[in-house]
Amino acid sequence: PEVKKVAVGQYGGNIVECDPTIESRTATANKIAHETGATFIHPSNDMNVIIGQGTAAMELLEDYPKLDFIFTPIGGGGLIAGTALSANYFGDNCKVIGGEPFEADDAYRSFHSGKIESNYTTNTIADGLKTVLGDNTFPIIQKYVHDIIRVTEDEIVSAMRLIWERLKIIVEPSSAVAFAAMIREKENYQGKSIGIIISGGNVDLNNLPF
Repeated sequence: PEVKKVAVGQYGGNIVECDPTIESRTATANKIAHETGATFIHPSNDMNVIIGQGTAAMELLEDYPKLDFIFTPIGGGGLIAGTALSANYFGDNCKVIGGEPFEADDAYRSFHSGKIESNYTTNTIADGLKTVLGDNTFPIIQKYVHDIIRVTEDEIVSAMRLIWERLKIIVEPSSAVAFAAMIREKENYQGKSIGIIISGGNVDLNNLPF
């Protein structure tokens, strides 16, 4: 998305264009790493990244040790994998629930088929969740995640707007997906102690969906 590219440039990052596929991005990143001597770090499928993202849930459980559920969005699976590990090691029977768009539901289908699936479509406003699971994230999700809930585009926008209006937090659509998932099946979580990880605020303020 243009808003993310602009932000990277403003922070001094060097943007290299490539084809919009996982294969092209990986090949381009590896080529740059080889030419410059840099280390390629996968944004979600690297074990250190997974562990690092798990610290959000670890700190959440330090403050609220009796949480029944933690909801997170799912893209490449790094955040939910790290969250699930933290919930398993630091929680008290705390279950992790993933939120994912119907329009990019590879994780939901992978979770139920037992193998990594690709997306049939990525026609979702939650652009940060278009990526697929990796060989490091998927086994953790299989073992430690309790459930994955899919949400519609309208539900994503509605949850995003509610967070903006009531919590006064600027979140992007991808970030609102976990909240949307909880709302979609709220009757299953009444009376429970719930944590929701709000994961990003990259929003084009000139092109809001509401």
